[in-house]
Amino acid sequence: MASRKNDSKTTRQTTRRSFIRTAGAAAGAIAASTAMPARSYARVLGANDRIGLGMIGCGGRGRYTLTQLKEMQDAGTNIEIVAACDTYRPRLQAQADLYKAKPYADHRELLADSRVDVVSITTPDHIHGYQVIDAVQAGKDVYCEKPVTHWRQFELTKRMTAEVKTSSRVFQLGSQGMSNPAWQQGRKLIADGVIGQPIHAECGYFRVGDWGEAGMPIDDPNAKPGPDLNWEAFLGDSPKRPFDVSRYFRWRLYEDYSGGQATDLYPHCLTPTLFMLDVDMPASAVGSSGKYRYFECKEREIPDTANLLIDYPEKITVVVLGTQGNNFFGADEMGSVGRAPTIRGWEGTLSFTRTEIIFTPAEGSKSKPQRWPVPHAEDLKLHYQDFLECCRTRKQPRSHIGLAFRTQTALQMGVLSYRHGKTVRFDKEKQTIVV
Repeated sequence: MASRKNDSKTTRQTTRRSFIRTAGAAAGAIAASTAMPARSYARVLGANDRIGLGMIGCGGRGRYTLTQLKEMQDAGTNIEIVAACDTYRPRLQAQADLYKAKPYADHRELLADSRVDVVSITTPDHIHGYQVIDAVQAGKDVYCEKPVTHWRQFELTKRMTAEVKTSSRVFQLGSQGMSNPAWQQGRKLIADGVIGQPIHAECGYFRVGDWGEAGMPIDDPNAKPGPDLNWEAFLGDSPKRPFDVSRYFRWRLYEDYSGGQATDLYPHCLTPTLFMLDVDMPASAVGSSGKYRYFECKEREIPDTANLLIDYPEKITVVVLGTQGNNFFGADEMGSVGRAPTIRGWEGTLSFTRTEIIFTPAEGSKSKPQRWPVPHAEDLKLHYQDFLECCRTRKQPRSHIGLAFRTQTALQMGVLSYRHGKTVRFDKEKQTIVV
C-alpha cells in the first residue's frame, strides 16, 4: 500500500472561505441525492493494507465512535482516521484537529477523497439513506448508525437497499448488540428445533431521558446559518422550515428528523430478534404511543412511550415494548439491546441473560430444561471489527443490509400505525407499505 506520509502536507485547517464554498455546493444535495457513478478505482483491500476511514457526522455519536476507533487503532487495528465531515464548522474542525484528519463541509467531497476506503455515517436519521447511496456509488464500504432511514422514508429505504446490493459494497448497520454471540447461538437453537415452531417473541427498550438539553446540548445558542452552519444541508428532504437552533442541535425531539424511540432505540432489540427468527417481511403492524412523562416539554414532538405488535407470514407475532419514563430492563440487563428477547415456540421458550441462554419447556413438552453459557456481552469495537474484517474478505457482516431493511420496514410500519391509528400492512407482491 502506498504511504500516506505525503498527505501530511495537505492543510488540515478549513477556512471560512472554503467552508462557505463547499457548504454552498452541498445545499439541497441530500434531498436531490444526485447519482454518483461507481468509482472504478475503489481499492481492493489486502490483508495487510491500512483502511482509511472517513467520519460523516461529528456530533455526539460521531465523537464517541471516533474515540473507539482511535483506541482500536492504538491497540493494533490497521485503520487510520483520514477525513471528517459535518455541517457545523466548529464541530467539524475540533474533530479534524484532534485526529489530524482532513475536514470537509460536503460529504460528497469526502467521498471523492481517494484515501477514504470506508465511511462511518453518524448524521441525523433522515440523511442516512441518501449518504449511504452516495457512498456505495462512490465505491466506499459503509458503517451506518441506526436507524438506517427515517420513519417516513420507506421508498428511500427500499432504493438504498437495492443500491447496496447491486454495488457489492460492504454495509454494516450500527446495531452493536449484534456483536453478542448469544444471537448466533439462539438462531441455531431455533433452526435446530429446540423450541419447536416459533409462535411469539417479545423484546423492548427502556430508559429515562427526554433528549432535551442534557441528552443533546445546544453547542452554541447563538449559532445561525451561514459560514459555520449549513441549515439547508441539515434539512435534506424534510419540510423546509426557518432556522431553529433547537431543531438543529436537538433534532431527536422533532418528528421531521426522528422517529423517537421506535426507530432510534428499537433497532437495538428488534434486530437480534428478527435475526434469530429468520423471518421475511412483516405482514402487518399495529402501534400505540404517547407522551406520558415528558408531556410538558413543548419542543418534544415524538412519543416517550411506544408499543408495537408485528405479525409475520410465518405465523409469528413479535411484540416490541418500551418507554423513556423508566429504565428497568429486567432481572439481568443485556446492555444496549435493552429488554432481551424472549422467543416462545410450541415446545418451549428461549430467554437470555447477560451470561446464559435458558430453555424452558412448554406445558406438555417432553423436553428438559437446558442452559448454555454466553461467552461475552456486546461490544462496539467487536461490531466494528466485524465490519472491517468483512471489508477485507468481502463477506457479509452481522448486521447486513437485508437485515437492516427488514428491521426498519417493521419499525416504519409501527410508527405509521400509531400516527394514523390504523393497522398497517405490507404488500409483498408490490413491495410497498399500505396504510
